[in-house]
Amino acid sequence: QLQLVESGGGLVQPGGSLRLSCVASGFSLDHYAIGWFRQAPGKEREGVSCITTSGIENVADSVKGRFTISRDNAKNTVYLQMRNLKPEDTGVYYCLAEGVCGPGAFLSSWGQGTQVTVSS
Repeated sequence: QLQLVESGGGLVQPGGSLRLSCVASGFSLDHYAIGWFRQAPGKEREGVSCITTSGIENVADSVKGRFTISRDNAKNTVYLQMRNLKPEDTGVYYCLAEGVCGPGAFLSSWGQGTQVTVSS
């Protein structure tokens, strides 16, 4: 099964920035839409952002204007640039391959994710 590996999380103060990376292992990302999801303690998993194969970005209202998704197919990597982070952005962030952005089956398995903690 397709596998993606997330990295780049950490502890940051409110207002700070982080860039998460999502790297494909053993396959090319350029054939897939890639979505970022997060799960905060005690909350349901939610979609944060998704990028289509042609580079069109979709961003959740809760992070619009603060998060940017991009892809570098040459590096087989999708990035999530997070700015002006808030405590409510705390959670484990995951990336998954999708056929299209939006409701539908995931084409890769859930990885270990990367922890983002926003706290002073």
